[in-house]
Amino acid sequence: MAVLLRLGDTDDLAEIVEGLIAGADAKQAEAPATAARWRDLAHNIGNSLDLLPQPTK
Repeated sequence: MAVLLRLGDTDDLAEIVEGLIAGADAKQAEAPATAARWRDLAHNIGNSLDLLPQPTK
């Protein structure tokens, strides 16, 4: 599956990744499988961000 997100810049996506990780931490005790899925998603997005070319100014 592929998703297209239109965001202002990579900082917006980094904030989403941070939110997923924070949510996973909060959910760990009551729903560890969900927390693991959210962490995996955050890591996959982060890895994809790492593959993008660095912006030029």
